[in-house]
Amino acid sequence: MDNEAVQTIIAEDIEITGSVKCASTIQIDGKLNGDLASAGNATIGANAVINGNITSDSAVIKGQVNGNVSSKDRIQLTSTAKLTGDIRAKRLSVEDGATLIGKTEVNPSGQAPSRATGDHKPVQPAAEEAVVIEEDADDKSKGLFQKK
Repeated sequence: MDNEAVQTIIAEDIEITGSVKCASTIQIDGKLNGDLASAGNATIGANAVINGNITSDSAVIKGQVNGNVSSKDRIQLTSTAKLTGDIRAKRLSVEDGATLIGKTEVNPSGQAPSRATGDHKPVQPAAEEAVVIEEDADDKSKGLFQKK
């Protein structure tokens, strides 16, 4: 994604209220109060604030996003990213220090997971009574334990 030239830039001193749609790569360094839909790649700068959903081929989040992010390929959250919302992509990269509050769906195959019933065993409840096994001092050297 870094080798693709950015065709649209929304500068740090720009604030937009409303949805933004573009057919190319976009970098937002300002504030967007609305949804972003890019047919290309989207980069959200470190000082950017997005209050809306993002849809793109792939996305790099460096700033703050309050909304869901959906990409056809990859989403990257850098160490400065603060995302409150759900993520959906084929691939996800999260750097140490990034904040993510929401659900993630990462599915490299792009296929819906199988939800067939009957393919799994029901969950068994945990034992009602715990059994404590203590070490016998005489058998310590042998590594044996006895039920007390």
